[in-house]
Amino acid sequence: MLSSKKIAVLMGGPGSERQVSLASGNAVLKALQSLRLDAVPVDVTSEEINLPEGTDLCFNLIHGTFGEDGRLQKILEEKGIPYTGARSESSRIAFDKNLAKQAFLAAGVPTPKSEIIDCSNGPVLPGFPAPFVVKPPREGSSVGIEIVKTQEEAEAAIAKASQHSKDLLIEEFISGPELTVPVIDGKAYPVIHIIPPEGVYDMATKYPWLSGKTTGSQYICPADLDLETTMAVQAAAVAAHKSLNLEVYSRVDVMLDADNNPYVLEANTIPGMTETSLLPKSAAAAGLDFPELCKKIAELSLAAG
Repeated sequence: MLSSKKIAVLMGGPGSERQVSLASGNAVLKALQSLRLDAVPVDVTSEEINLPEGTDLCFNLIHGTFGEDGRLQKILEEKGIPYTGARSESSRIAFDKNLAKQAFLAAGVPTPKSEIIDCSNGPVLPGFPAPFVVKPPREGSSVGIEIVKTQEEAEAAIAKASQHSKDLLIEEFISGPELTVPVIDGKAYPVIHIIPPEGVYDMATKYPWLSGKTTGSQYICPADLDLETTMAVQAAAVAAHKSLNLEVYSRVDVMLDADNNPYVLEANTIPGMTETSLLPKSAAAAGLDFPELCKKIAELSLAAG
């Protein structure tokens, strides 16, 4: 029973998404406490975890580096303390865009054409022309991503992205609607259509409050898609989730091409969890309010062991 458990809500972290993580952590803390559960905040400021005495479950809300890449999960596994979300190995693979891409391809998950380039000795151009997207493989929340629209922009964009990592993922640019689909306990939830204000979904348009902007992206949930397309998008999301052997939950990002074919970009294993974040929006559309969503994730995680 969750009511008898002490839940440490891990938030913050040492990475670039610290402020977003604090927002997620405080929202989940408030939601769990509203259900009269014994939930306490733990602000993680380094790669050392100091937990309150008697912790029965860690609710992991540390986005990106350290919290989402399997390292935090491995520490908790070694301590023998249960935690929410994907296990250490599946987290490591999902967080690394290069490894995740290999898993998608091996499982037949629809995903954009891609190439991995090594920029150890300077910028290298991919074997296919622009437009394409340049992605550092081990960053979250669109950090370091560059969209290359013309061949003339390619070298500078690749050089800029290589400041984050030398092994870059180059993906074919899919110009259709940007969608995201939560998968909880193997089931796809309502699809969300993301509409960024200037066509680019990055840190500034995801979290306008971080950069002082007054307008961010718009979200339509459920997405205005026909039933066939909706089912295809949800099936692709579930296939991606399963190809990575993810436990408990994830949020899968998908693009549609001009013919409404879905292409999976990535699976997020620690998605945003404020009351206005995308996973809670989708859950609400399915009739699951925010406190109950948090409780469901905690219960599923405990059952996963």
